[in-house]
Amino acid sequence: MKFQALKKEITVMLAVLVFLASAITAPTAQAVSSSASFILLYIDKSEAFVNEQQIHLESPSTIINGSTYVPAKFLGDTMGFNVEWNDASRTIQMTPPGYNIILDADHKSVTTNGVDTPFNSVAAIVNGKLMVKLTWLADYMGAKYTYNNELRRVEIVHFKNPEGIYIDQDSNSRPVAKFTTAKPTYRIGEPVKYLDLSYDPDAEGIASYEWTGKQEAFFKAGKYPVTLTVKDGHGHVSQLFKSFVTVVDETYLTEIEYPIYTKPVGGFIKSDWGTIWAHFNDMLPLTKKVTEVAGRTLLVSDSPEEFTEKGILYRDNINGKARLYADHINGTKQKMTMAIFATNNSDKPVMIKTTNKGEVYPSVYANLIGSEASVDFLLQNVYTDVLTVPPHETYIYAKLPDFYPGQGVNLFYDVETDGELQISFGVTDQRLTPTTAQELPLLGFTGHVRGTFPISEIKWDIDAASFTKTSVLTIGDNKTDPFVKGYDVMRKQNVENGGNYGVVYKIHADKPRKMAVMIMAKGGVFKGPFKINGEIIPVPYSGVITAFDGMEVLARTTGTEDALDIEFTPPAGSAFPIDLIFYPLDEKK
Repeated sequence: MKFQALKKEITVMLAVLVFLASAITAPTAQAVSSSASFILLYIDKSEAFVNEQQIHLESPSTIINGSTYVPAKFLGDTMGFNVEWNDASRTIQMTPPGYNIILDADHKSVTTNGVDTPFNSVAAIVNGKLMVKLTWLADYMGAKYTYNNELRRVEIVHFKNPEGIYIDQDSNSRPVAKFTTAKPTYRIGEPVKYLDLSYDPDAEGIASYEWTGKQEAFFKAGKYPVTLTVKDGHGHVSQLFKSFVTVVDETYLTEIEYPIYTKPVGGFIKSDWGTIWAHFNDMLPLTKKVTEVAGRTLLVSDSPEEFTEKGILYRDNINGKARLYADHINGTKQKMTMAIFATNNSDKPVMIKTTNKGEVYPSVYANLIGSEASVDFLLQNVYTDVLTVPPHETYIYAKLPDFYPGQGVNLFYDVETDGELQISFGVTDQRLTPTTAQELPLLGFTGHVRGTFPISEIKWDIDAASFTKTSVLTIGDNKTDPFVKGYDVMRKQNVENGGNYGVVYKIHADKPRKMAVMIMAKGGVFKGPFKINGEIIPVPYSGVITAFDGMEVLARTTGTEDALDIEFTPPAGSAFPIDLIFYPLDEKK
């Protein structure tokens, strides 16, 4: 109770100090009051107070020959000047602003800026600690003091002299660091708005900032120190500016919610397995209506994925709309050429028109070529390339740049024909000729996807308007999203498109509620684009994401949109399944 009463007394005294400082120098009241110290020292007692903080002293203040002596090191630390022992000269040096004081106990002298004073008149050594006469030291520090005889207490008020910022030798000033926050207090998880008030007196601008403790938000109630120093173009550094962010015990957003509400679209939310297991493991499946869109045949050439000799990778006939998809790696020890051949075995010319394509230059980075080809294809640029193949002739429909050992290629072509054409995906180390397609051997199956599939587009109509709990759509798990069935004409057997490579997903929602849409990898490494309401969103913006290491924000709706449309095709080189997470957002004020 005694301590609480004393603390209240100190608080009142500090308030008076602030008032007096503001009355004297109103334009800089905050700066003056923030540098004031109120010190209480009790005669022959180890307890002391600096502002509202209680301090324990090894050497308490004392009375010597009727004068009050106070511990020099404690006052130096409190008032911001050095008190140091020099072992070589066996002297103590004190450096209040503008003064250099040398205390020599052995020779009983004190030298202040070259002027000597008898040691015993201003200082004493008590129990091995330097004590100085309060009336003497106060003159150098500009401190005001009173002695309370009833309480046997010394009360000291000290205002630090502000340090100048002008540098004579440079004819330039140091910059000034300063900031505040937009609000006096913030809730747990509420974004903190920092207002930068730093400036350069020479009007040359601030070159760099160095913060400590600055966070977008804080997730526990408390008072958090934040500091700032700035540097100008001359390399001059400001004094450290320190303030506090006060966080009250009221929750705005939890630590889990915060990035989901605030991360920009395309931002990655780094997480860990424990967090994901606790919050994103047992999600409800989002209601969807599935439509397999027929009318465009899909030819997939992905086996042998890594070829070790020249030959035909896959071959089948198309008639009408088709999609040609290939993903291969050069497993030979030499440069190879890949091409798509179109053979007309009929008695009349057949036209083949390109309506969309996704191409990428050869690369050793499988995730890169898969992602870039998918971006190119989802952009849906307008193409009007037309090739007419005469009867009983073979033309080269597409020729890829030469690729070297270890490099891979990925390609999409959407085409339309007015008759039947035989399509051959081939690789060779020889010069391409019209007869190359017939001369190359058929290469054997090695376990990857290969075949002709009747479905190249899947449409999901989802209910994103009424859900209230975190929900999920899973792509590529062969359970909630079955793989498309087809036929391998070279092996003459039924197959399935594991991963649904070459298939385009079109996900549509009418009147979506306010929510965040995120992607989380589950099967392994992932890199690929999504097209959200016509805009390409790379996942991630650079590098790759791995299973269960976090989520990327794909979209965030306001609840006022007419629709949400997501387009996606599984990128070559990426692992499945993946989760699309639909997270309902509440209105936050």
